[in-house]
Amino acid sequence: MQAYAKGTRSLSGKPGKKYWENHGRYDISVAIAPPDRTIRGVEAITYFNNSPDTLRSLNMKLIVNVHSAGGRGGAGANPDAAIKIDNIQINGAKVDWDNNTAITTNQMVDLKSPLMPHDSIKLNITWHYLLSKGRGREGVLDSTTFYLAYFYPRVAVYDDYKGWDTQPHTGSLEFYNDFNDYTLKVTVPKNYIVWATGTLQNPTAVLQPDFAKKLQESMTSDSTVHIATALDLVNKNITAQNATNTWVWTSTNITDVALAVSDHYDWDAASVVVDDKAQRRVSVQAAFADASQDFHHYVQFARNSLDWFSHNFPGVPYPFPKTTSVQGFADMEYPMMVNDSHETDLVFAELVQDHEIAHTYFPFYMGTNESRYAFMDEGWATTFELLIGTAERGKKSADDFYKRFRVTRWINGPHEKEMPIITPSPDVTFGAGNNAYGKPSLSYLALKDMLGDDLFKKALHTYMDNWNGKHPIPWDYFYSMKRGSGKNLDWFFYNWFFTNSYIDLDLEKADKTSGGYALSIKNIGGFAVPFDVNVTYTDGTTEAFHQTPIVWERDQKNISVNIKTSKDVKSITLDGGIFMDANVKDNTWTAN
Repeated sequence: MQAYAKGTRSLSGKPGKKYWENHGRYDISVAIAPPDRTIRGVEAITYFNNSPDTLRSLNMKLIVNVHSAGGRGGAGANPDAAIKIDNIQINGAKVDWDNNTAITTNQMVDLKSPLMPHDSIKLNITWHYLLSKGRGREGVLDSTTFYLAYFYPRVAVYDDYKGWDTQPHTGSLEFYNDFNDYTLKVTVPKNYIVWATGTLQNPTAVLQPDFAKKLQESMTSDSTVHIATALDLVNKNITAQNATNTWVWTSTNITDVALAVSDHYDWDAASVVVDDKAQRRVSVQAAFADASQDFHHYVQFARNSLDWFSHNFPGVPYPFPKTTSVQGFADMEYPMMVNDSHETDLVFAELVQDHEIAHTYFPFYMGTNESRYAFMDEGWATTFELLIGTAERGKKSADDFYKRFRVTRWINGPHEKEMPIITPSPDVTFGAGNNAYGKPSLSYLALKDMLGDDLFKKALHTYMDNWNGKHPIPWDYFYSMKRGSGKNLDWFFYNWFFTNSYIDLDLEKADKTSGGYALSIKNIGGFAVPFDVNVTYTDGTTEAFHQTPIVWERDQKNISVNIKTSKDVKSITLDGGIFMDANVKDNTWTAN
């Protein structure tokens, strides 16, 4: 691959000596006055070209323009939902812009003077758009509650392996962003509360003293602090009583910002220690309709998520200062923010929140390209969802859910249409969800089974240490895991990522030997999976012999497995557990 030849990436798994990535400083101000859906914004972008290339144009991402094309982001086409640029200047000079033609999610802007390597450029943009209706990733939650995501013009990623990211956003695949620094100012009428990515810089300016004090208390409290209750909201005594208030947040080295506003959402908060050594606490907040009983639990659900993820898998302290769960419709992650649906089932509500918060690590700590390699984030969130679910609800319950939601539909085929996981997400024509969620998750869990928890975590930390705050691609994962584990994993990664395999084992026969039984197993499906050999003896007792994927290292089609036993066997069954088999009828051998 060209990036490795150029030295921007290396076969060691680490970024190459010549690795670079571009960076932006965003100063964004937006004005919102519900129920008016018009969003007005002004931003200044300082964009740094850290590449060795001379840039003669900039690709601008206008993601909410997805709503201007019918059938791609919700209901019918709505030209008013597209971003309208009122003014754009580059280095102080006005740039020609035609809102009638700039209706897609990518807009290339030619530069009058090239942007040289290791130089920067300044953009000033004024824009507005009509916030979308419908239950999408962003938009109107109710007449006076809005969720804003992807709401500002941004410079697309220019990277070392593809150049400009020009992939259209069509409403399904997700996002790819640089690590930027943000100052976000949100101006709203009095009695509106705002939640956003980043650290609130002026709580005493926008909140009445009692509520600013409660917010401050929550920063060191394990117990939920009810900052704004339904009664407080009715009394309209929470915010400063200016005609409008401007809430200010800052965040550094983050891939995006999102925000929510409401005049009737409850506000709960607490905190949790995520780094024992540094005793670093993270703020945990929730914003929701008072009638939604599940959300009254969300602060404590999220505290548990951050605690578990920080101390177990991935075992990396939560890297940001805050997380906020907002009641919406998307079941969608954003940096330091989650937009989750109301659920009547508390178990399912906690599971969904676990999954979305798990995305903190992939793609927000590890800046993966979700729109090209969806398995690099969704596969990991699905894996962490199972692991934390096992701790919360026990192995049987977590495994049952995982099989039902992540494996069953896929394993029941049709498998003749399978596409390798490595297939770029826009090119996947069959089983897109399976390629993004279930199959890669199973590959990560199979590798964990093969390496053992300690070595797997060591390898995973090698990958995460190498690439957090950067833009890894699948090969960086492969090479990092090889180096971190000290094992030759080429065969394993080829098997799971570069073939159109599935799971189907056939226990062809079991021959009695002097020391037990020799099993002949055919791998019809092809994936290198772990499995248990469950033996039932003639005396009625049973025994399980676990096989890790290492049994497939030399031959992924046919293997012999030796079972040591002095007892007579009545029957033998292969059971993969969550590694469900497409045809269980040939998984059992019975003695004559």
